[in-house]
Amino acid sequence: MSKYLVTAALPYANGPLHIGHIAGCYLPSDIFVRYLRLMNRDVKFICGSDEHGVPITLRAKKEGVTPQEVVDKYNAIMRDSFKEFGISFDIYHRTSDKVHHETASGFFKNLYDKGVFTEEVSEQYFDEAAQMFLADRYITGTCPKCGNANAYGDQCEKCGSSLSPRELINPHSQLSGQPPILKQTKHWYLPLDKMQEEWLNKWILSKEDSWKKSVFGQCKSWLDQGLQPRAVTRDLDWGVPVPVADSQGKVLYVWFDAPIGYISATKALLPNDWESYWKNPDCKLIHFIGKDNIVFHCIIFPAMLKAHGDYILPDNVPANEFLNLEGDKISTSRNWAVWLHEYLVDFKDKQDVLRYVLCATAPETKDNDFTWKDFQDRNNNELVAILGNFVNRTLVLTGKYFENKVPARGELHEADKVCLEAIATIPQQVKESIEKYRFREALASMMDLARAGNKYLADTEPWKLAKTDMSRVQTILNISLEITVALASLCEPFLPFTAEKIRTMMNINARDWSEAFTGNLLSEGHSLGQAALLFDKIEDDAINAQIDKLNATKAAKAAEESATAEATALKPLKDVTTYDDFVKMDLRVGTILTAEKVAKADKLLKLTIDTGIDQRTVVSGIAMHFSPEEIIGKQVTLLANLAPRKIKGIESNGMILMAEDADGKLVFVQPSRTTTPGSTIA
Repeated sequence: MSKYLVTAALPYANGPLHIGHIAGCYLPSDIFVRYLRLMNRDVKFICGSDEHGVPITLRAKKEGVTPQEVVDKYNAIMRDSFKEFGISFDIYHRTSDKVHHETASGFFKNLYDKGVFTEEVSEQYFDEAAQMFLADRYITGTCPKCGNANAYGDQCEKCGSSLSPRELINPHSQLSGQPPILKQTKHWYLPLDKMQEEWLNKWILSKEDSWKKSVFGQCKSWLDQGLQPRAVTRDLDWGVPVPVADSQGKVLYVWFDAPIGYISATKALLPNDWESYWKNPDCKLIHFIGKDNIVFHCIIFPAMLKAHGDYILPDNVPANEFLNLEGDKISTSRNWAVWLHEYLVDFKDKQDVLRYVLCATAPETKDNDFTWKDFQDRNNNELVAILGNFVNRTLVLTGKYFENKVPARGELHEADKVCLEAIATIPQQVKESIEKYRFREALASMMDLARAGNKYLADTEPWKLAKTDMSRVQTILNISLEITVALASLCEPFLPFTAEKIRTMMNINARDWSEAFTGNLLSEGHSLGQAALLFDKIEDDAINAQIDKLNATKAAKAAEESATAEATALKPLKDVTTYDDFVKMDLRVGTILTAEKVAKADKLLKLTIDTGIDQRTVVSGIAMHFSPEEIIGKQVTLLANLAPRKIKGIESNGMILMAEDADGKLVFVQPSRTTTPGSTIA
């Protein structure tokens, strides 16, 4: 019998989880793993926090803490949320752990020693003030496509365009605020182009019939465009250090480092037996991810595993599409999300309601939408009115007529046989759907059994028969209790908390699925527990509170964007001037030698500037933005032939040029690198 190694995408530890994450991969993977366990399959369920990369360092800088403090905080929030929500990982690990550093470092060294990587020297942006190379997210500037002044070096979040740092207009470092320079640096690359020709094309094409169409289609698109070598290292001080000589200040690129986290987590779980999964041809490796991770799990990670030489490759990657919220894309930066840890507070003990709704609306083949009204309707009209109603009526009637004990089963009528047939056939439908990763379909089949039970009670009306035919009532409630037992097992992958409640009310233990659906599990006279409501209605007030919270978020974001737009609005152009007027201006580079405040003038500094030709005094209104000490030695742009004028009794010979940013802060207009005083600006 095959083993199973099931992974769920490592969530990034720079923020909490939202329902898009859960619907995308964590709930589907949990349903699948719970099913495998019920089928007595050998399965390990692996996950953990992805704790390296630039967003972590940016978050740390923003919050004024260390990167380790950031990942510790969000690892704990995510770990606890997963546990409370019933996501049943065998291990929830983290990539900042020593075991992971050793595993990732060893993996890189194995490929390095085999000569798999290529080495390339390229020019990348470098912050001279901070003395470090800048990752894409450390560089901001004006988007060349929409004019957004706060675009990142990899993406403009306003228009959604993918960018490269060199496309930005007026790029500057988020560390120092200064324009970066281009500087050479060496990195190691995974030669995906070579691997595509050697084996990747053939391997991906072999998955056309077994992988989801959307997954295969995206992979095929990447292959058709032609794969390119991809850097596996980067210049950064947070991550797994590159374990070779001449690599100071370099770490493994997070895309290379993170998927190895599946291996290191398995090592941490099974230090003496991890290879029986990762290096066993009879083990099926299955990655649950969102569609934004397809290329990494279907092309790049398999390429890494194949290059290493002794690891199994993914059997399937059942990626989901995206879940939207109230008709709009979920966005962490806009706070447009339903956060899992907040839901667990606002809707205490209603984990299964959210599990049910997210599975019923799962974006399995296309993007789907979560709305609070649909959440309420599915709880009230399906969980309460169908599943909860059937179980409650069955147990209440049994308590009323048979002192809470299982009655004997008598002669079977056609309606009884139909229900016993449903107990046998519906679970088979659920199994087939789950094994094809059709979890919405499987959930609907599970609810069909509850619907069959409700119809059975409505058609037979045991409360009426109790006046004339108690032997018939015995059989009806015996069959209804058998349906309830089957539902307890059938609920387990989808609604584990509900399954436990039903078992408690039925006074039974959990059963694996090899014996759970015989329709003959209860013995006559078996004592039941106390009946209780499985679900309760969710009222309008609770839903309106959630909608109001989202509307408040939207209003706050709109006000923020309006204020930003107003602050960043550019002043209109001045009247047209002539070229002859322009060339009269003598613009030169100058170096500030001395600076002191002007008495009784809060805004003025008296500067001595070396122009290369002379040293002159310039009075400048920058005292509210700079202290004298911090600008000595700075190079500036000087209008050198401006007519002298007296300011506060001091003769000023020239004017330094300044720019004003969106926050009203003055910024020096200066050369991108130190140059000779007196250099002309044309």
